[in-house]
Amino acid sequence: MPPGIGLAAPQIGVNARVAIIDLSVGADPAGLLVLVNPEVLESSGEQKEDEGCLSIPDLSERVVRPERVRVRAADASGRVREIEGTGLLARALSHEIDHLNGLLFVHRLKGLKRELTWKKIERSKRKAGW
Repeated sequence: MPPGIGLAAPQIGVNARVAIIDLSVGADPAGLLVLVNPEVLESSGEQKEDEGCLSIPDLSERVVRPERVRVRAADASGRVREIEGTGLLARALSHEIDHLNGLLFVHRLKGLKRELTWKKIERSKRKAGW
């Protein structure tokens, strides 16, 4: 994922089911998606790409996500709508909704890769004093 395309409220200590996604990384204010109480209605396909997270600096791993997702959420004005995303948008929607459900991308890793990545995170936490 490009740097900083999404952020979920719990990442900044706010206990709310709110996330934002901006695939333009600030270049297109009209492209900002605000998701209030989002829920995945359906997903299909598979994509496996490198993914990182602002909550875990300097770490990325290849993560399997759906190629297409359809999400229902309220926007910033409270209007409920459905959003369908493919590719990077599907990845970002899945990633941010995972945050709202208490998951990090590391939870999506399997087997030894997951175990080794958690160990990297623990070392980084100790070293950086997180």
